[in-house]
Amino acid sequence: MAKYVDGFVLTVPKKNMAQYRKMAMQASKIFLKHGALEYKECVGDDMNIDWALPFPKLTKAKSDEVIVFSWITYKSRAARDRANKAMMNDPKMKEMSPEKMPFNMKRMAYGGFKTIVDK
Repeated sequence: MAKYVDGFVLTVPKKNMAQYRKMAMQASKIFLKHGALEYKECVGDDMNIDWALPFPKLTKAKSDEVIVFSWITYKSRAARDRANKAMMNDPKMKEMSPEKMPFNMKRMAYGGFKTIVDK
């Protein structure tokens, strides 16, 4: 069955990682409650490559920041759209205002993706 994926790449100040992880754990519960099949948050580990554009260069990460790559999978884009609508009305989500985020949301990259290979 086809899946739909929302993908994110962002930078988080190292000093805010504990707060970010706590926020991500709370968010995961909300996303899964409203229809996400899977919720992943990953922190950069092997970022020094020379054969492609490394994430730190892409994101213009500062030396005191880490790269976070995350994705959320859904059954379909329609399921994602329904889930997002429900999440925006969830009281727990409303507590997570942009001003309270432990990272700069204006530097976050986001996109919705159709799955073309799912093995």
